Amino acid sequence: MLIIDSHCHLDFKDFELDIDNVIDKASANSVRGIQTICTRLDEFEKVWKIADANLGVWCSVGVHPHNVKYEDAHTVKDITNFAKRKHVIGIGETGLDFYYDHSPRDLQISSFRMHLKAAKEMDLPVIVHTRDAEEDTCKILKEECSDGTLKGVIHCFSGSDYLASSALELGFYISFSGIITFKNASNIRNICEQTPIDRILVETDSPYLAPVPHRGKRNEPTFVTETLKVVAELKGLSNNEMAAITTDNFFKLFTNAKIEDTE
Repeated sequence: MLIIDSHCHLDFKDFELDIDNVIDKASANSVRGIQTICTRLDEFEKVWKIADANLGVWCSVGVHPHNVKYEDAHTVKDITNFAKRKHVIGIGETGLDFYYDHSPRDLQISSFRMHLKAAKEMDLPVIVHTRDAEEDTCKILKEECSDGTLKGVIHCFSGSDYLASSALELGFYISFSGIITFKNASNIRNICEQTPIDRILVETDSPYLAPVPHRGKRNEPTFVTETLKVVAELKGLSNNEMAAITTDNFFKLFTNAKIEDTE
């Protein structure tokens, strides 16, 4: 069985002292594919080195909406130059976060559009973060998807039926995190039940959002199996069947990732 954690942050300080052990533990638990996500261009080298040093680890390049204020001068070319590197399989994470508003909204929107243009230019999927900004996120995605060349995923899905249906109409994937295991997340489980099985990914978003039964602990890639179990149950499938499906979906979306990289 091969399981993919499609979204985590191995470069964060939470993993600084034991990253090798974290990756080894995940591999021993069948999580032999991991995408570690870039959130700042000035930290891309650190992200990339983790992918370059570890079999079965890939990375993305992008500026999280929280961090746009620190890198408001970044350009499409800045993103695409990094995206040409080996092991880079996605653009992001990018998007809009109007809940925290850590960066001015106009800068978030400008950065989001730059990432979408870079994704189309490089023919790489975009990894979208959205919180309290569904209307603007969907409007921008629809505009940028009008030529049919944009592909991507709504990561760590915690939104509404409107966001899910809009993303699916655009051909996007939906990635479920440990949130789906939370007692009060019945709406997310309902959306998962309605999501076509060939559009589902699983992730940890670690070190955040540890799933049940690990709430309160540091999250890590090996815990993606708990999310997988819940998704499998909702779809009436075995864990092995769901692992095969989500892994296949991952490689269909992130075409620059190769299954032989995990072997």
